[in-house]
This record gives sequence, C-alpha cells and structure tokens, in this order.
Amino acid sequence: MIGKLKGVVDEIGEDHCTVDVHGVGYFAHCSARTLATLPGAGEAVTLFIETYVREDMIRLYGFRTALEREWFRLLMGNVQGVGAKVALSVLSTLEPADLANAIALRDIAMVSRAPGVGKKVAERIVTELRTKAPAFAGSASGTIGLKQELGEGVAPAPVADAVSALTNLGYSRDTAANAVAAALKVAGEGADSAKLIRLGLRELAR
Repeated sequence: MIGKLKGVVDEIGEDHCTVDVHGVGYFAHCSARTLATLPGAGEAVTLFIETYVREDMIRLYGFRTALEREWFRLLMGNVQGVGAKVALSVLSTLEPADLANAIALRDIAMVSRAPGVGKKVAERIVTELRTKAPAFAGSASGTIGLKQELGEGVAPAPVADAVSALTNLGYSRDTAANAVAAALKVAGEGADSAKLIRLGLRELAR
C-alpha cells in the first residue's frame, strides 16, 4: 500500500494531480483545498496517500497533511452514506479544524455547505463523529471540549450566555466559542457571563 509520495508535481487537474516519483507518474485524486496548496509543475511536493483497492481498480487519494488524510479515513469509515466523493467535498469546503468545530457544536448547516452533502448526511457526520472529533481536531483541540458542551446544551450557564451574547453581536458561533474559551483561561471557571463577555470582546478585538 502507498502511504506517501515524495516527488515533483507533473500535472494539476480539476480534481487530481500527478506526482512524478523517479520517472513514475502517480495519479492522485485530491480535495480542492489540497490542490490549491500545491506548488507549480516541476516543483517538489509531498503528499500523504490513502490507497483504495477494489477488484477492478486501485485509486490513490492525496492530501498535503496527515491530519487531512485522517479525516478522510474517518468520514469514509465511520459515516453511512459517505464515500470518497462526499468525503473530498467536505474536506474541500472545511479545513480539519473547522470540521472538528462544526461537529463539536453540532453545526449541521456548516457541514451541509459542502456540495453534494444534504442535511441528512451532514447530521450523520455530526452525530457519528462526535466522540472522535477531539482526537482529530488539530489546532482546535484546546476548545473542542467546551464546544461539545455547547453543542449538547450542557455548558455552564455563564459560558452559554456569553457565547449567545457574542453571537447576537454578529459573530459566528464558532468565533464566539473560541473567544469565550480564551476568556475562560484568563478568568477561571467561576467567572460570570459579564466578565466572560468583556474578556471575549477583548480577545476578538486583537
């Protein structure tokens, strides 16, 4: 099984790229986000690969980071109705950290922004990956616990009220949750909503 390709970019297509490794061209299907980060033809590149084998075909899926590949595996292996096409669509629309946030907050609307992902599929993604999101949150891991509490409606009242207040001011729920999480680190667990709102606004003003 191929796990990684290290070579030079030979071609970049609409939904794939070809990587030349010592004269052998490997055709890999990629998310739009991965394709957008590739260097130009002839330049060095490393892709993390998921190899998909069937009786009649072998297909490679390429990702710029191991974390993106892990999310592809999670989506493919744990959510009914999600195949490679839908998984790539989700990862083309959302970065791994954003996807982890959406799952933690049960933000079905954010997940369903991906082309080809309807409300029912988005709901399955959010529900079936809920317990796995913290381990694959990347840079968002520090606030995932709080966001899961918000998504499940069990966050402490001051936290929920502060997030709600910032959301009412026009910030997205994810942005508001990040700000309140940062405020909690400064104010401590016993802070009231007014203090969390004040510190959250200070964080957002940076």
